[in-house]
Amino acid sequence: MREAEKLKQSPAALVFVDVVNHFEFPEGELLLRQALPVAPRLARLKARAREAGMAVIYVNDNFGQWRSDARELLRYCLRPEAPGREFVEAIQPEPEDFVVLKPMHSAFYQTPMDVLLRGLGATSLIVCGLATNSCVLCTAHDAKMRGFGLFVPADCSGARTAQEHEQAIEHIRTMTAANVTRSSELSMEEVLEAGGSEGAASVFART
Repeated sequence: MREAEKLKQSPAALVFVDVVNHFEFPEGELLLRQALPVAPRLARLKARAREAGMAVIYVNDNFGQWRSDARELLRYCLRPEAPGREFVEAIQPEPEDFVVLKPMHSAFYQTPMDVLLRGLGATSLIVCGLATNSCVLCTAHDAKMRGFGLFVPADCSGARTAQEHEQAIEHIRTMTAANVTRSSELSMEEVLEAGGSEGAASVFART
């Protein structure tokens, strides 16, 4: 049996929530309209995170399809007639990225997210994606409860309307103590420093 490959350590991780998305649900068209302008910023943020040596984790709904897997979900969202194909193509996972499927809103609820982050040694997270006022918000709260250093780029998430997005961002800012700023102003050095060994001790002592 081949020996398991040890995960490359990463004191911080970039978490994309529900960006591999088919948008085939009520008001999905509204969400897609708000999401499309976000895609180039997500791509730039991912490139910067990669350059800084951070792990990139895609966390996605399984859309109630318990027999599906990450590859099947990606194929479905990239099919020619998929409404969100343009969005997904711009920011789809690469072979070196991690993919976690979730049953509900938060990236942490009933998923191996805690175990993965422990393996990576990541204690600081950048969280963004869709939708700001549901899955991103829930993930931010769960990250805060677990003691992670939390960074939420305000221009790298989207909701059905600009108002919903702005209200959720303000909630995240005030209720999770996240560092909320524009992605172009986000310092990768600050994110990495927030995920030092002292932070690791405080996070993983709770799990």
